[in-house]
Amino acid sequence: MTVDVVNDQNEKIGSVELDPNVFGGRVNAALIWEAVVHQNAADRRGTHKTKTRGEVRGSGSKPWRQKGTGRARVGDVRTPLWRKGGTVFGPQPRSYNYALPRKMRRGALRAALAQRVAEDAVTVVDQLALGEVKTKMAGELLDRLGGRQRVLLVDVTPDSKLLLSVRNLESARLVGVTHLTARDVMDAGRVVVTRAAIEALQEALAR
Repeated sequence: MTVDVVNDQNEKIGSVELDPNVFGGRVNAALIWEAVVHQNAADRRGTHKTKTRGEVRGSGSKPWRQKGTGRARVGDVRTPLWRKGGTVFGPQPRSYNYALPRKMRRGALRAALAQRVAEDAVTVVDQLALGEVKTKMAGELLDRLGGRQRVLLVDVTPDSKLLLSVRNLESARLVGVTHLTARDVMDAGRVVVTRAAIEALQEALAR
């Protein structure tokens, strides 16, 4: 499996061999789904909270005596049965993160990359870099490489100037190989990856 390598002007300057075990395997949609759900859960802030009867405002004294008034018995005004009372079993701050085996994460990333390669949505470039921090230059670079809509840029060590320039583009992201996930690949309509990043991915995911 061979793909062309282009420069920043989208001109072919060579080719690179893709490992079929990494970029040409079976697309396991269920595994990709598991990885995406895991990352979405890990990104949840989990800061939701309701007050219990011990936290809401109000007196803890008994409003009236237990018997003889004809009214329902009640212990205090903070009871969950009353308006402005506490909440029973309401949401509390928590982490939604859970462990996902490393083999599953790697398998999901392989499947996501294989799907993008099958869709001809992967562009391999010689390098990704800018001479200065300028969003306009980053947008022009993406336009030459196939457009700036939902594009994911992948490099071994992202260029600092390009990273600062791309962050103002709403639908473009630049990530390093070590932080690449299946969700990143599936969220992107086009993946632009450097030759060095391809080699690093094949070395890491071929195991």
